[in-house]
Order: sequence, then structure tokens, then C-alpha cells
Amino acid sequence: MTTGRNGYPPVLMKISRKPTGKRFFELFADAGRNIGHSVEILREFVAAPVDRRPALAARMHEAEHAGDEATHAIIDHLDRSFVTPFDREDIYRLAGRLDDVVDDMDAAVDLATLYNVGELPQGVHAQVDLLCQAASLTADAMPRLATPNDLTQYWVKVNELENEADQVYRRLLSTLFNGDLDALTVIKLKEIIDMLESAADAFEHVADVVHTIAVKES
Repeated sequence: MTTGRNGYPPVLMKISRKPTGKRFFELFADAGRNIGHSVEILREFVAAPVDRRPALAARMHEAEHAGDEATHAIIDHLDRSFVTPFDREDIYRLAGRLDDVVDDMDAAVDLATLYNVGELPQGVHAQVDLLCQAASLTADAMPRLATPNDLTQYWVKVNELENEADQVYRRLLSTLFNGDLDALTVIKLKEIIDMLESAADAFEHVADVVHTIAVKES
């Protein structure tokens, strides 16, 4: 038997070859928190009078910049990392999908401000409520990516919310095209609700990436 310098057998330490990825999880958590902040601005925006919208749009644009910075921080850390907690391609995809969420919400707010639309249809508030729920789930999931197999309820619930968002979107389209509104207003409102629907899709895309990671890690 091999012995150490003191004559006793050496202590064998189990060394894990799998990186902890602590910094990655911190950065994804930052991105999740920014999404939560952004959706609260969106909620305030759709409920605000028209004269308050420009100030809220400016805040949303700041949040979009913060989202870009969070994405760049993840990619920069990825580019400098020799080992990663899961596939590099999945890290790239997840960072991009998180960025898409805020980009779409920012675009919706920007369009509503530029077009100077009046009161938004009630269905828009329903869209935003669903986005708030998806944002809360996403912000909660991001710090827990170290154990993706524990996140089943997250991606299942986000997919359910996206299905609800599809139904709300179709009802909104029906309302827009019922003939009560002039054609120009319909075009403006449709662009806005299209971007909110895109944000709901983006949340589902985030959840799909997390699901893919969990499958690979199982």
C-alpha cells in the first residue's frame, strides 16, 4: 500500500470534473431580475395616461440597455471560460432568448408611444398580465439553473401561459377587425399586440432552452 510522508495512507479526495458555473448562474439571475423589472414598467405603461407614456418608454429603453449588457456579460464570460456548466451552444441560446424578451417588450412600448395611440384595448392588459406571470417564473428559475431537472414545473407553466397568450391574442385580433375602428388605428394596434405576442413566444423559447438543458443533464 502506498503511504504518505507520515507513514499513513494518503487521503483520497474526490474531484468533480463538472464545473460549478457559479458565475454563469449569477449572470443569468441578473438577466432574470432585469426581465422582472422590465415587465413591471410594461404593466405601468399600459395602465398609464398617454401623457405619462414617454417617461415610461424611456425607463423601458434603459431596461432594454441593461438587458443588452446582461447578455454581453454572459457571452463575454462564456468566451473567456475553458469549461462551462452545460453546453456552450445552450448558454448562447439562453442568453439570446432572454434578451429577446426585453427587446419585444421595449418594441411594444416604443410603438405605442410613437403612434400616440389612445386607450389600449382591454385584451392588451390581459396580455401583459400573462407576461408578468411568465416573467416571475423566469426570474425565479434563472438562479436555479444549476439543478435544471428541478425546473419541470417552470417550463410546463410557461408553456401553459403561452397557450393562454395565444388565445388572448386571437380574441384581440377579432376585436380589432370587427369594423368598429378605422383602418389606421387597427394597423397601429395590431403592431403593438403583435410585439406583446412575440414577447410571450420569447418566454416560451427561454423555457424550451432550459428544458433542453435539463434533458441533456439528466
